[in-house]
Amino acid sequence: MSDPGHGIPYYWRLSSFYLFYFALLGALVPYWSLYLRDQGFAAVQIGLLMSLPQLTKLVAPNLWGWLADRSGRRLAVIRLGNLAAALVFCAVFLADGFWSMALLLTAFSFFWNAVLAQFEVVTLETLGSRASRYSHVRLWGSVGFIVSVILVGQGLDIFPVTLVPWVILACLWLLWLATLVLPEQPVQGQDTPRTGLWSVLRQPPVLVFFACAFLMQMSHGPYYTFFTIYLTDAGVSGSLTGLLWGLGVAAEVALFLVMHRVLHRFTLEHIITASLGLAALRWLLLAWYADNGLALVIAQLLHAASFGSFHAASIAWVHRAFGGGHAGQGQAFYSSVGFGAGWALGASLSGALWDQYGGDTFVMAAAVAMLAFAISLVGLRPVMPRSAD
Repeated sequence: MSDPGHGIPYYWRLSSFYLFYFALLGALVPYWSLYLRDQGFAAVQIGLLMSLPQLTKLVAPNLWGWLADRSGRRLAVIRLGNLAAALVFCAVFLADGFWSMALLLTAFSFFWNAVLAQFEVVTLETLGSRASRYSHVRLWGSVGFIVSVILVGQGLDIFPVTLVPWVILACLWLLWLATLVLPEQPVQGQDTPRTGLWSVLRQPPVLVFFACAFLMQMSHGPYYTFFTIYLTDAGVSGSLTGLLWGLGVAAEVALFLVMHRVLHRFTLEHIITASLGLAALRWLLLAWYADNGLALVIAQLLHAASFGSFHAASIAWVHRAFGGGHAGQGQAFYSSVGFGAGWALGASLSGALWDQYGGDTFVMAAAVAMLAFAISLVGLRPVMPRSAD
């Protein structure tokens, strides 16, 4: 395989950010619920606590996106947010109850959510005419997730689950160091009138897109919150659980390697719609065939669609629709509506339903994904950025 970074400016500096960012998620998403259960929290509390980092995305990314777009100091915003998140998370070992843990996760995620949406803009602006190669940079995030999820899974077969917050903290500080080697960008304050942003937001295809993003992430709620517990309660070892998580992200990496070709062959709208349909199939496999090893493997391979192709196409769709002047706020809205509101509602509802319905919660997730598929099929159309009103 040729070097995916061939001809991409600052390839390894950009990639290192994604590597550590998603290595952190590789410890947080699959194993944080296990840590919370070990700390004595009930399922409904776990669902609420897992939703808090996403709830802050309703406000935080938009605030940081506005600040970055207006000041032109996008990299400074990224560094500040990451440093503050690392400092706040140091207090995790002092949180000894529901409200103290809720306060810590809210404060941590408020700053941490300043980071990714704005870095997506930095990456796309750095790539310029090579924006279709975004997936070649982003794939190192998937590699970081795979390495983290497998190593932590193996570690939990040896060490207590209190290992998890230490791994997260280490990744936060490594991520902050990675931001320090990024090249400074010219300071370019933006003076685009605010009405220009709303002229994009109120277009029907944009509303349809955000509805689909919301529902897609909502459908992931049971997976991100209870998949590890689902497997653990079924007697699956920590090592095998980590391998299953890693397999899903390995499929995502394979997709990212060829995503630039997929983008040239199919429209963004067709990719998004197909990803939603395949997500519904994935959740049904987990609901009905969790005791079948082959079905679990196929379900995890479908992560290439439910996350990989959907996310890569969505990043490109938002970048095209919102244009340069509102690039940061456009990515922030995508983060807020999808990974914020959608994920938070999905996590909260799955927490409320899990004790009663268990794995059948994935059937409900499939219904949500199918609703998004239908909406996308009927109403998702291309949209180009408008000039300011």
